[in-house]
Amino acid sequence: MAGKLIICPTPIGNLGDMTERALEALRSADAVCAEDTRVTGKLLAAFRIEKRIERLDEALIGERASSLVERVAAGEVIAYCSDAGMPGVSDPGLRLVRAAREAGVPVEVLPGATAVATAYVASGSANPRFYFGGFFPRKDAERRAVVESLCALDAALLFYESPNRLVAALTSLAETLPHREIAVCRELTKLHEEVVRGRLPEVRDAFAAREREGAGIKGEIVLVIDGPSEAEGAVAEQDAEVAARARAAELKAAGVRSKDVARAIAEEFGIARNAAYGISLEA
Repeated sequence: MAGKLIICPTPIGNLGDMTERALEALRSADAVCAEDTRVTGKLLAAFRIEKRIERLDEALIGERASSLVERVAAGEVIAYCSDAGMPGVSDPGLRLVRAAREAGVPVEVLPGATAVATAYVASGSANPRFYFGGFFPRKDAERRAVVESLCALDAALLFYESPNRLVAALTSLAETLPHREIAVCRELTKLHEEVVRGRLPEVRDAFAAREREGAGIKGEIVLVIDGPSEAEGAVAEQDAEVAARARAAELKAAGVRSKDVARAIAEEFGIARNAAYGISLEA
């Protein structure tokens, strides 16, 4: 049999979501590589599959990817599993697939469970596009920088987040995008699945209250932030107009002609030329 690398998605919480194709791939593979051998070992045991499992996490994939690709080229069938969901989505599997593609060895990617698509649909977002940013940065300044760089994107924004950092992340988001709605999708497909949706300040307050009350926040979390709203656009226009009036007053005080003031504030604040000229005259 010709060798190949098989990317096997696994359930994100419910064993019933394991596909027959993935099970057959795991049964027939010469070896199974896993992000965590303990997690994948339990999965294989649940389906009574006895197979040698090799650890292949973020720390090992850089040094082992080339040797695994050589084994595939020599005729070995290797299956790769991440801890949960689709391998390659925010885990080391992406580097393994890239190494295989660069070497020209066969890669078979099986479809299956993924937290990203599940959360996007479960969130009730009305935007037909979404952007997935992987795990949210740990530091507040980095979180804010990421959000500010994406806030104009006409798409829902999806991020993974740790329950230990959820309130801090929601606080950053609420201060940066106070008019947006968000869905916090927690424990998807599991017994205690929960989707909490609302305006960012309200959702932040709800989870902050849980934390204060000692209820605790557990499980894997996907944040789904709605795209730009009309309310947000109206506030942005108001802020731009206030800033433009202040700038126009400064320029006029410095002796700049009304026509040049209008041109300057139109370019700086993205205001229509006619509106900018009216502001310059008033100044």
